Amino acid sequence: MSQAILTLDGVTKTFGHGPSTVHATRSVSFSLHAGRALALVGESGSGKTTCARMAMREYQPTAGQILYKGKSIAEAGSSDITDYRRAVQMIFQDPFASLNPAHTIAYHLTRPLKLHRPEIKGGAIRAAVGDLLRQVQLDPDIVLGKYPHELSGGQRQRVNIARALATRPEVIVADEPTSMLDVSVRLGILNLLNKMKQEMKLALLYITHDIATARYIAEDIAVMYAGQIVEWGPTGRVIENPIHPYTRLLLSAVPDPQIRFDDPRARLRSREVENVRRGSGVPESEALEYEAGHFARKLAMEPG
Repeated sequence: MSQAILTLDGVTKTFGHGPSTVHATRSVSFSLHAGRALALVGESGSGKTTCARMAMREYQPTAGQILYKGKSIAEAGSSDITDYRRAVQMIFQDPFASLNPAHTIAYHLTRPLKLHRPEIKGGAIRAAVGDLLRQVQLDPDIVLGKYPHELSGGQRQRVNIARALATRPEVIVADEPTSMLDVSVRLGILNLLNKMKQEMKLALLYITHDIATARYIAEDIAVMYAGQIVEWGPTGRVIENPIHPYTRLLLSAVPDPQIRFDDPRARLRSREVENVRRGSGVPESEALEYEAGHFARKLAMEPG
């Protein structure tokens, strides 16, 4: 496999001090490679978005380091940081809040071009904006002069994707990009992300709680629970042969119409949830490789 473009190496992030300290992430490590997607999955509060914000340099790690093409960004100079901000772009969860309602779509797409691609000037800017919209399957003649509130949720998310592509990025961080969209338009956004990844050789960090979409879009998967990655490997292997109890619970969360709420199997699942919860505050053990490239940690349990 080629050299990783972006790596989180043993990254820990805490908030607060003393007894009130919250460990948002604990020694998280993963790498992103060109033309491949890594799905970071887990429930709300597991630490997924904290990882995304550290990758975007919104948060600084408490411990560990973030590497861009093998070099620590903590030691990067101003020109290197500028290059990093161009190369690593984010697609936000909320397509409504991530666009400024006071500006047209033309403004939203022109601004990153002016900031990160100064070689494009004059009339070439409008042509570049039109190309970006066509890339995400929107008609420039219809969309350019509109304001965000005049577009549907799916169209707004496509504009957000076009804005991310404007800088010619190498890494896209997509934080739950379909969770606020109608079911009918989610597949179109996922297909668009897949197409970008393959044709533009982008490294994609796909953050989600939906393990089904993770399987659709990602070659690799990392399961997060209580700030730690508890299982990771090729997506198919992890989903078809889940090792960690939390991964099995995540997969079992998909509703099964054959099981009633008062079924004994449902009660057993509840007990499994409690077992996982009891061990959630204890750092996980070392990872074991169960099959080629498929790793999982044993659930650590509190004494007694």
